[in-house]
Amino acid sequence: MGLSEGLLDPNKKAIVVDDCCNMIETQLASKSGVSGIALKAAFAALKGVKPGYIPYIVEQLLPPCFNAIDPIWSEGTQKGDPVAHLIASRSLTADALLSVTDTRVKSSTRSIVRGTYDKFRGSAKKHIEEAIPDFAKVIENYTKA
Repeated sequence: MGLSEGLLDPNKKAIVVDDCCNMIETQLASKSGVSGIALKAAFAALKGVKPGYIPYIVEQLLPPCFNAIDPIWSEGTQKGDPVAHLIASRSLTADALLSVTDTRVKSSTRSIVRGTYDKFRGSAKKHIEEAIPDFAKVIENYTKA
């Protein structure tokens, strides 16, 4: 069973989405300086698209994101510690996640979404790599036997 099937079963899905949204909020809160202010403003703009937009997008993105990182997670499971492996492979993990968001944004009809994404895409990998330890822990919470 892949990450997507295991983490998004009906009994876990809403909790996983909520935990991922909380993780994103925590990551944003930790950002400082001019780039932190810009990220927070961009996130606020995306939240303003419509009520519940961020949880909706997280719910939509999680299955393909879990599919994208499943090979990395599985390799880590075979090595005995998938969380440590995901963290050690944070560059590869970030690339896998970004391939999903890049594809999703290309099909977006909302100019604010495309414009915001395009504006921050250049620095996105760094921010995603910084979030990988927290994301790996969220995944671990729902994959423990």
